[in-house]
Amino acid sequence: MDARLNLFGNPLAAKLLKHINSAGKVVSDSTLPAATQELVKIRASQINGCGFCTDMHTKDAAHAGESSVRLNLVAAWREAKVFTEAERAALELTEQGTRIADAAGGVTDEAWANAAKHYDEEQLTALVSLIAVINAYNRVNVIVQQPAGDYQPGQFG
Repeated sequence: MDARLNLFGNPLAAKLLKHINSAGKVVSDSTLPAATQELVKIRASQINGCGFCTDMHTKDAAHAGESSVRLNLVAAWREAKVFTEAERAALELTEQGTRIADAAGGVTDEAWANAAKHYDEEQLTALVSLIAVINAYNRVNVIVQQPAGDYQPGQFG
């Protein structure tokens, strides 16, 4: 399977992705825990059906020491006992923020209040920004049908 566009060889795509990467770097350098960041990226990517990002972020998380049990349970986080209350709040915000079109009200006040119990203003800003950035990446990759499976941890960084 080949991608519809070669995003890695296209000068315009390179410019665009450089800016999205810069936004992602701001988030990764924030005080939002790195493990939470990976869980958010994985869950949004699963929801959006982005194999490329799901592959990348599960491999990056495993490389950073995340357990296979937690990685295998991200899609079923509500029933899993392996996530902290803060991580669960971030995953709920991720799901609602990713599925905006599925609910007329968008993100509920309850989901926001729960996240705000666990994260300070900087971390909430990082969390909201991360949800937006990973959704942008997911959409680009899904639209061009970017193939998944060949990513190596640290390949782009």
